[in-house]
Amino acid sequence: MMELFLHIGLASFVMMTVLWWYQVRYQDAGIVDVGWSYGIGLSALYLGWTAEGDVTRKLVVACLGAIWSFRLGTYLLQSRILGNRPEDGRYQRTRKSLGEGANRVFFIFFQIQATWIVLFAIPFYIAITNPTETLHLYDFLGMLIWLVAVLGESIADRQLQTFRENPANQGKTCQVGLWKYSRHPNYFFEWVHWFAYIFFSIGSSYVWVACFAPLMMYIFLMKITGIPHTEQQALSNRPDYAEYQKTTNMFFLWFPKSKES
Repeated sequence: MMELFLHIGLASFVMMTVLWWYQVRYQDAGIVDVGWSYGIGLSALYLGWTAEGDVTRKLVVACLGAIWSFRLGTYLLQSRILGNRPEDGRYQRTRKSLGEGANRVFFIFFQIQATWIVLFAIPFYIAITNPTETLHLYDFLGMLIWLVAVLGESIADRQLQTFRENPANQGKTCQVGLWKYSRHPNYFFEWVHWFAYIFFSIGSSYVWVACFAPLMMYIFLMKITGIPHTEQQALSNRPDYAEYQKTTNMFFLWFPKSKES
């Protein structure tokens, strides 16, 4: 086990170092999010290939983990990096505030992301090494949760992209589709996705460890890397965002409040 995670850690370190060099050259630290996403999928495939476990479950878990991560990574690559797009506002603010020391801090940040790849590979390992020999009801429930999460995240991303592509919506907040019921439906479904591996792990004595994945992702999204920075940027760029905050749930999907309440 430790050898497998050492391999993942070393590969992640090398990948993030290369991507850090890219951001030094092109002044775009947003590539770190693409690297994290692809790194998760590659770790799932690697564990599916090398770890011991039921062949069918290994194939299912590895492929689902890879599909989820590659879809997200490709979306981030197309929407944030390709096409000579400006650097994400979060990283622009960091670069400006740190000045000449920005690249040193970004190197540390990129390697922290490499550590998180290793951390979020643990649920894949537990699910893949589940000693239960054949797929059972919990595995199919895991597939269902995965399907709902990936479809929900894909729909949210597509709705936001379509909204932004309309020049008439420049400077406005997307409040259509799933974005009417949550200010961050993409993050919500990303979080839901990690529950799938709990169900794939039922039968393992380490299933309780898999439960930490959605908990950690919730903390990261709500307190560290996701929502706080996104909300700060939205408030500074969109005049209608403060009103949107009053009527729409931050994370969980729910019906919007009336503007009078």
